[in-house]
Amino acid sequence: MKITPNRMRWLMNIWPPFLGAGIRVRRISEDFREAHVELRQGWLNRNYVGTHFGGSLFAMTDPFYMLLLLQCLGRDYIVWDKDSRIRFVKPGRGTVHAVFRLPESVLAEIKAEADGKGKCEPVLHVDVLDRDGEVVAEVEKTLYVRRKA
Repeated sequence: MKITPNRMRWLMNIWPPFLGAGIRVRRISEDFREAHVELRQGWLNRNYVGTHFGGSLFAMTDPFYMLLLLQCLGRDYIVWDKDSRIRFVKPGRGTVHAVFRLPESVLAEIKAEADGKGKCEPVLHVDVLDRDGEVVAEVEKTLYVRRKA
């Protein structure tokens, strides 16, 4: 079943882990090359000192590069999350957001390497920003991409 960007956004927004954490997918582009995600601070995702719970910040960044790549590469490829790292830069308060982008040049590199070498393990980055555009957390995602046999 082919999924549309709006349907994926809707499904992600009612997915219980995101719903409970206050994570909202605001936009997925028609070509699946960009996703905008936000996390509003509330009592369910606040830690002991009144800032965003680190697990919620991490959760808001977890599936998006994998999902976008799956849609962009199509059914001929296997895509998995292999490794993730988060570096907390400053306390997050209020609404924070992240924008995931897959430029055509990155997609072409991933495809070429997966096709040429049998697999590819791209490392993609996204920053979680506060309402002033300051970095709250830096996230590094390592994916595993392989063409199906």
